[in-house]
Amino acid sequence: MKIILESKEAEIVEKKSRFIANIAAAASEEEATKFIENIKKKYYDARHNCYAYIIGEDGNKKKCSDDGEPQRSAGMPMMEVLESQGYFDIVAVVTRYFGGTLLGVGGLIRAYQGALTKGLSASITGEIHEGFRAKYRFGYDFYGKIKYIAESESVVIEDTVFDDMVTISLIFKKGESERLQKKLTEETNANIEKLFLEKIKYITVNNKWYGEYR
Repeated sequence: MKIILESKEAEIVEKKSRFIANIAAAASEEEATKFIENIKKKYYDARHNCYAYIIGEDGNKKKCSDDGEPQRSAGMPMMEVLESQGYFDIVAVVTRYFGGTLLGVGGLIRAYQGALTKGLSASITGEIHEGFRAKYRFGYDFYGKIKYIAESESVVIEDTVFDDMVTISLIFKKGESERLQKKLTEETNANIEKLFLEKIKYITVNNKWYGEYR
């Protein structure tokens, strides 16, 4: 599953028609509707402002509009792009300035999808994962070994506190938690105290830790 963290406007031109994509994060239909209205005001002189949005991780709230274009030539193709790439809590508007040449339904589908795809590619996208946060406490003698294990296993070291002992917060990927907990215990001869373990959802950008999701 993917979300938008930072968006950028993108534009393509097809037979002198301009297609301008604007994308935003939206946690509710109200936020999505407000964004659509703001884009319509910004491009008040455009012939079409077609849109699609998906709200909720299960995608139970979604809507799209062709805004005067031939039926299923704009809004639905845009929705298909968002769904196929796994986005949610997102709203996208593609504005068209007519260039004087009819593109046909096939040409419109390619143009609206192309503009949206370009906008998504230009934006910063986060991927949502399920995993576990584990906090451990141990003596300084084991810090180097635990740090090495975490780095070699691509475990995120979220936080480290140094006082009379070391307290470290680690993020385990789903499916890797039990194996890694066992490895830490074995490699330290059980000289490590697990303070807590909790399920979390977290965000990565380009396969790198970004932060906890909500």
